[in-house]
Amino acid sequence: MSSAPSSARTRTPPDLSRFYTPSEIALHNSADDLWLSWLGYVYDLTVLVEEKSGDPLLAPILKNAGKDISHWFDKRTGDLKSHINPLTGAATPYTPEGRFLHVPPALPRADWKTSETFTPWWLDRDAYCIGRRSARTRAIKIVNTLTRDEHVIEVCAEEKLSAIQERYMALNAHAKGYMWKRLGVLLDMQLTLEENGIRDEGPQMERLGMDEDAYLPSVHLYFSDDLTVA
Repeated sequence: MSSAPSSARTRTPPDLSRFYTPSEIALHNSADDLWLSWLGYVYDLTVLVEEKSGDPLLAPILKNAGKDISHWFDKRTGDLKSHINPLTGAATPYTPEGRFLHVPPALPRADWKTSETFTPWWLDRDAYCIGRRSARTRAIKIVNTLTRDEHVIEVCAEEKLSAIQERYMALNAHAKGYMWKRLGVLLDMQLTLEENGIRDEGPQMERLGMDEDAYLPSVHLYFSDDLTVA
């Protein structure tokens, strides 16, 4: 696990090796628990929003809580997109949903100190970034051969099997006490599903008009004698 930056200002411990699904990000959609994602990373802005509570410049941020806002940013620079302001003829941050926190006004204002130096929240990765947004999620079926329980879970295609095991522990606290196999072959927990030979055929099935859920790959769990790992 990546160590948390000393400047982190998040409720969620940062771990840049961790991937989140869009559905996980979407759960954090309120002023007292607010995540956003952009350009492949996930940010926890809860502390910032609480500190600036009541500020009208929070409106666009609150409106998009739990969503991906990559369309706000220039992929090349990581900064906000810009346009030429018709009133000033100068390059200005492009904010179609309205000006938001840390964005300078288009025209001089008495309440904006141009001499003040600070890092805007969208460029302060050390303070607010908690992980990565999955570019592709997939569903797998996990079959417990001891209890005969079956669970279908959504995972990130980029995750190692050990991270998927951590997800599954919400359903089975003893998940680490099992051997994980596919078609009788022991899986390498430090590799992804794809690297373990479990191909993601979802895109192909979608092109063929087939129901992906009807053909989910299964991972079988076999009970191990060593419960000290559970």
